[in-house]
Amino acid sequence: MIYCVVPEALEAELFDKLTAYYADDDSVTVIVDRRKSERRGPNDDAAAVEQRQRRDRRRARVPGEFPRIEPE
Repeated sequence: MIYCVVPEALEAELFDKLTAYYADDDSVTVIVDRRKSERRGPNDDAAAVEQRQRRDRRRARVPGEFPRIEPE
C-alpha cells in the first residue's frame, strides 16, 4: 500500500486531483494529513537519550586459543 499524503493546507487544491489521478491504481491511497502538532514533546528527545543503553550486540568470542597447526 502506498499513501499519497496531502497537507491539510493544500487539501482543497490537490485532494480531488490526486484522487482522480490515482483512481485506477489500487495500491495508492490519497489521504489528508490532519495532525495539529508533533507527537513528541520538546523534551522527549533528551529523555530518550538518557534512557537509551548502548551495548555491543556482537557475539562474544569463544574463550581460549586455537590449537597450533604445524606445516607439513
